[in-house]
Amino acid sequence: MKRSVEVAIVGGGVIGCSIAYHLANLGCRDVAVYERGYPSCGSTGRCGAGVRAQWGTEMNCRLAHESIKRFERLEEDLDYPDIEFKQGGYLILAFSPAQLRQFERNVALQNSLGIPSRVVGPDEARDIVPHLAAPDLVGATFCGTDGHCNPFKVTDAYARAARRLGVEINTYTSVTGFEQQGGRVVRLETTAGPVECGAVVNAAGPFSAQVAAMAGLELPVFSQRHQVVVTEPVAPKQRPMVISFAHGFYCQQTPHGSFILGLGDPAEPRGLDIGHSWQFLADLAEKVEHLLPSLGRLRAVRQWSGLYNVTPDAQPILGPAGQPANLWLAVGFSGHGFMLAPMVGLTIAQGILGMEAEIPIDRLVLARFARGELVPEPSVV
Repeated sequence: MKRSVEVAIVGGGVIGCSIAYHLANLGCRDVAVYERGYPSCGSTGRCGAGVRAQWGTEMNCRLAHESIKRFERLEEDLDYPDIEFKQGGYLILAFSPAQLRQFERNVALQNSLGIPSRVVGPDEARDIVPHLAAPDLVGATFCGTDGHCNPFKVTDAYARAARRLGVEINTYTSVTGFEQQGGRVVRLETTAGPVECGAVVNAAGPFSAQVAAMAGLELPVFSQRHQVVVTEPVAPKQRPMVISFAHGFYCQQTPHGSFILGLGDPAEPRGLDIGHSWQFLADLAEKVEHLLPSLGRLRAVRQWSGLYNVTPDAQPILGPAGQPANLWLAVGFSGHGFMLAPMVGLTIAQGILGMEAEIPIDRLVLARFARGELVPEPSVV
C-alpha cells in the first residue's frame, strides 16, 4: 500500500469508485481508495439500483439526466461487458390533486432541461403497466429513458477502469483517524498504517458523519434503514419501475425476471441497523395488494436492508467542506446516490483538480445549511 497519495478517497462504493476513475481519467493518477470491506459492499450493493431523471429540483434533474447519458455509454467508455442497464422507464403515481399539481410542476422543470417526461392519466398509466390496480389513482408521470442497472457491475466497472489508470483500491482497510496541520488533513491513519495525503474525499455513505467527525467536522446527516425484498423470477410483465411517494413504495422487475420491491418507513429510527423484519413484509404485502395485486402471488426468496444517508433537504452535500481546507464531500444522497454517481464522480474530480465543472454544484455545498439556503427535494421515497 502506498504511504503517500495526492488524493485519498474514503469509501469504495459507486460514488468513491466513480470519483477515483474520473480523477485518473482527467490525469490525476496518484489516487487511492480506502474501503472497509469490498467495493459496493455497503449501501451501493444494497440499493434498489433505479436510475431516473424525474426529480423536482433543478440540481437533481441535471445531475441525473447527465448521469443517464453516461450510463447509456458506460460499457463502451469503461470497456466493460455488461452493466445490465435496462431503460424501461419510471411510472410515478399520484394519489391526490395536490400531488398531481406538484408532478405537473416537476414535469415542466424536467422538460425545460431536456428530460422527455410527461404527465399521463390513470387509463394511460394502466396501459403502461397493465397489472396496475390503484383504484384511487388520479394521474402519473412517465419517462421512458429512466431505468435500472446492476449496482455491483457498475461499481466494478468504475473500479476496474480506475485500477487500469493506476488508482490503488485498498479493500478491508478502514480509515481510523486524520492528522491535521495548518487547517488541512496531512495524514490518514488506517488499519494498514498511516498515509500522507494532499486531499481527502469523504464518500463514506452511511458512515459519512463518523468520517467527518475524525476531522472535527459535524455534518447535518443521519443514516436510516430501508428494507427490500426480491421475489422468484417470472416471465417479463413489467418494464417500468413503479413508484408511489404517497405509499413510500417502489417496484421493478429485473432483467433476470425477479421483482425488487422496497418500502420506506417514516417511523424508522435513525442508526446503522441493517437487520430486517417480518413487519416490513406485512406492510409491503398491504401496499402490493392495493397497487399491484397480481404480484401478491409471487414467492419472496430473500430480503435485505440498506442505509440511506439523509440530509435535511434530501439533496446531497457536494464539494469542499471549508474546514479542513482540503476535505471534499460527496455524501448525504438520501437514497439516490447510485443514479447520480457518473456525474457526481466527474464533478467532484473536476473540483479537486481546479477545473470548471460541467454542472456547477455551488448550491449543494455544506455551507448552504448554515446560510439557511436549503433546496428541498419533493420527489423521494
